[in-house]
Amino acid sequence: MADAVRVSVTVNGRLQEATVEPRLLLVHLLRDTLGLTGTHVGCDTSNCGACTVHLDGESVKSCTVLAVQADGAEVITIEGLAQGTDLHPLQEGFWAEHGLQCGYCTPGMIMAAADLLERNPDPSEEEIRHGLAGNLCRCTGYHNIVKAVQHAARHQREHGEIPEPEMAPQAEQNAQELAAKGLGA
Repeated sequence: MADAVRVSVTVNGRLQEATVEPRLLLVHLLRDTLGLTGTHVGCDTSNCGACTVHLDGESVKSCTVLAVQADGAEVITIEGLAQGTDLHPLQEGFWAEHGLQCGYCTPGMIMAAADLLERNPDPSEEEIRHGLAGNLCRCTGYHNIVKAVQHAARHQREHGEIPEPEMAPQAEQNAQELAAKGLGA
């Protein structure tokens, strides 16, 4: 076994340090070491997108990134999107438009959609479907997921720009509050 490596990653606005094996995946650092279980492990092959997070502002599948590759980086997980108990417009959209059933793919879908809306704040249905093509849902057939993203884009037009995911210094508290509402992992 290779020597353990010290990594320092800012996760949801909070500096996190850990000593990890060089082969540890970012998804496992987030879930197993930091306790942020909103990022799901689906396939471990990058096919499903359930593990999608933002790494330095880019949407990535965290099962394809080593924790050591994220050293010095900024990571936003699903727990970091909400601002306190106020849901991000995409989280509201998934709730309002029934964009989930079992909920397993939902965190990855929302993170991929947040990246899409950051790049294209008024996407067409086709652009939404293309933007979410790397994320699989085995329950909904995608219709309500597309409606949820459209809901968030509409919110953006009506209320101004979708807020940049705010770095929540109390990410664990946010996750607990969301879980208490039945919206957490």
